[in-house]
Amino acid sequence: MNERYQLAKERIEEIVTEERAGVFSPFFTCVAAWITEVFEYTSLCKKNLPTSVGQTEDGISLDVLIEKQKSLYKDVLPENYETSYLNPAHSSKCFGCGMGRYLSFLYEEVRCMTGFLFEGKEEEVLIRMELFLEVYSAFVYSFEEEHKAPNDESIHDILYWYVSDYSEMSEISRTEEVYAPKEELALDIIRQCDLNDPGYLFLFGEYISDSELKASRYLAKLPDETITRMADTFTEGFRKGFEAYGKDMTIKETINIIYPLGHEKMIRKTVENFEQMGLHPVIYRACGDIFRKKGLDKIGFMSTSPNRQKEYDHREDMALFLDGHLVTRFLEARKKALDAYKSEIRLMAGPACFDSFGEADFTPVSKEEAPHFDEAGEKLWVELKKKTAEQAKGYIHREERSFTIIAFPIPEIGENYPEILDEVIRINTLDSNLYRNIQACIIDALNQADYVHILGKDGNETELTVNLCKLKNPERETIFENCVADVNIPVGEVFTSPVLKGTNGLLHVKKVYINGLAYENLKIRFEDGITKEYSCSNLPDSVIAENILYHHAFLPMGEFAIGTNTTAFAAARRLAIEDKLPILIAEKTGPHFAVGDTCYSHEEDIRVYNPDGKEIVAKENTYSEKRLENPLEAYFECHTDITVPYEEIGHIEAVRKDGSRIEILKNGRFVLPGTEALNEPLKNL
Repeated sequence: MNERYQLAKERIEEIVTEERAGVFSPFFTCVAAWITEVFEYTSLCKKNLPTSVGQTEDGISLDVLIEKQKSLYKDVLPENYETSYLNPAHSSKCFGCGMGRYLSFLYEEVRCMTGFLFEGKEEEVLIRMELFLEVYSAFVYSFEEEHKAPNDESIHDILYWYVSDYSEMSEISRTEEVYAPKEELALDIIRQCDLNDPGYLFLFGEYISDSELKASRYLAKLPDETITRMADTFTEGFRKGFEAYGKDMTIKETINIIYPLGHEKMIRKTVENFEQMGLHPVIYRACGDIFRKKGLDKIGFMSTSPNRQKEYDHREDMALFLDGHLVTRFLEARKKALDAYKSEIRLMAGPACFDSFGEADFTPVSKEEAPHFDEAGEKLWVELKKKTAEQAKGYIHREERSFTIIAFPIPEIGENYPEILDEVIRINTLDSNLYRNIQACIIDALNQADYVHILGKDGNETELTVNLCKLKNPERETIFENCVADVNIPVGEVFTSPVLKGTNGLLHVKKVYINGLAYENLKIRFEDGITKEYSCSNLPDSVIAENILYHHAFLPMGEFAIGTNTTAFAAARRLAIEDKLPILIAEKTGPHFAVGDTCYSHEEDIRVYNPDGKEIVAKENTYSEKRLENPLEAYFECHTDITVPYEEIGHIEAVRKDGSRIEILKNGRFVLPGTEALNEPLKNL
């Protein structure tokens, strides 16, 4: 392999000055030059470990590293992207739609080498260099021997068999790094580097923007007590999850930490806390290669995107190749990887997720030239996701695992980032006992209801009837869970799984931020709990189908909840960041509805209790109840929350069987006795 690696590298260096592929030569010289440059960039970053502020051992300044990075990413940056071969529209303009898509994909796949180079994963680098050389050789042969360009199908076949042939290697590699990593790049940086010098960020092999640099510098100045408070809230949420649900954390050995770069000072303390609990942290990269790509979702350590349109254009690259053979191939590869690491998987306690927010609104441009799943492809993609999830159930024992998730802003949110961060720290550490008691009052009222009626106001057209589970033993059972900031931080919601039949009406929200995109006037109509129609005023329906429904023809309403964190709502209004809040906080700032699986997906048979000792019995619906006889029809493997702000709510009423009503919210304020304290933060709005 070492010999192949060196030969491939040397051959690519030669291609930089060659013109043997006719009109396609500029593409190949461009990509070859980038590969040569990424080797030089990696070497520079690796040998210049930061030892003091603004300087490295060899005296290379942070400014030089930033300029070198800017050169490496020049094709990606928005000012150059319109004429970049990474752009499927430009590549298609140059080479035709079919070949343009394939070559644009090839360049995108090659660029994933960066992370692998920093991690020392030479085989991952090698297979991408050899793929590039194989495609280049096909063009050279065709022009020199046949005096014409190769046909689209021949290049498709090279790329297709690359995806097929290396799926097993990639799956085993990813499973290893998630559950039993041999290399621990991120953990080593977090533990060993001088975190007062932001130059350490360039050792991760990710794009480092001003946002990461500012976050690192700001956290470096925070008092140790503040950093400890942030980390303790995070790690205690995870520990409380095991405690609240009666699970044994002592049988676990590892924990996965997911976070945005720039926050290493907090993550260092987080690592220490988990190690004191007996858990070894695993921190892996959120990769974007064809084998690990998850649309716009990112799981792992990550940085601010240099160009979100580029990511949007390539989110469905798998549509170029996916067929029945590949579905079978991927499942076989996944099974082999799970078998190889089944004991390590059993030792994983679960994920601890640090969610970030504050990026500028992004409205994507949908391009015909970008790869898209057709109807058959969508069905195969959904089938693959469902079968992959079902396959994992034999290895990932959810009844033994837990999770936690917390959110903090990034500097991109604006000039008042320090004030916003301080406010979010306060929100994340609110008194859970206060909310526990208030939310118990709301749950007592909702437990009396046959259904709940939600009505919008002031231009919000929401009018929904949400049918509820019927209690058989009200003294010992409850419909709603009392969420008090254990795994799900911050505190502030009561939620349930609706009864689908009888759940009808229109959900409308004037503006909401979901999965990286801003939606204006989002409307979804439900009939018997199923999505029937949807639209929004700023994006085509296809974006909703892809980014909210995840290519499903329909989704059920998997959750109905009432958020009670009026403190977060008031702070967001005062700081003008309502549209920036992540769903983790936003769902606590008003009633919200999820499309997809229920909150108890795959865990319906685990008994769960509220703090008052009552068992939560509304955990499934007419889909998830099929989990034993037909699991592929039981789950949709997605769950997307949509929150309506308090100010857009005319009323929320619990309606009893006899037609009598209990008002919970009216004109955006809580009116149920026992909930008066929730209105205090709203008084000055």
